[in-house]
Amino acid sequence: MSYAAQSDLVARYGSEMLIELTDRADPPAGTIDASVVTQALTDADAVINGYLLGRYTLPLATTPPLLKDLAVPIAVYKLHRDTVSEKVRLDYQDALKMLSQIAAGAVRLTVAGIEPAASGASGVRTTDRARPLTPENLKGFI
Repeated sequence: MSYAAQSDLVARYGSEMLIELTDRADPPAGTIDASVVTQALTDADAVINGYLLGRYTLPLATTPPLLKDLAVPIAVYKLHRDTVSEKVRLDYQDALKMLSQIAAGAVRLTVAGIEPAASGASGVRTTDRARPLTPENLKGFI
């Protein structure tokens, strides 16, 4: 299951941009190359899964809207072969920052029952012997 689809890329960036990024035929066909888009979406999924793997059980049963919003700019960034515009680069970096926050637990996905159960240990636990204060223990200090 992919987090985004070609139609999501077209909706956000327009078909003209996708034709420019994906039409690698010689001579140009003037259409979106679906196989190039699919590869970019697969690459975006791999990036997202890399961040989610430590916190969520994969594959996710449903795709939260936030992940689709993150997959689209990552895929468009991956479609570029040469230089990217400042806007595309910033969108990509913002998506990676959000994924870092998800991985750290600062942002939680709205997918019920997916996050793995906690180990039960939620803090520091120390065990030591009892140390009663007796006159024998305090020799030299009094």
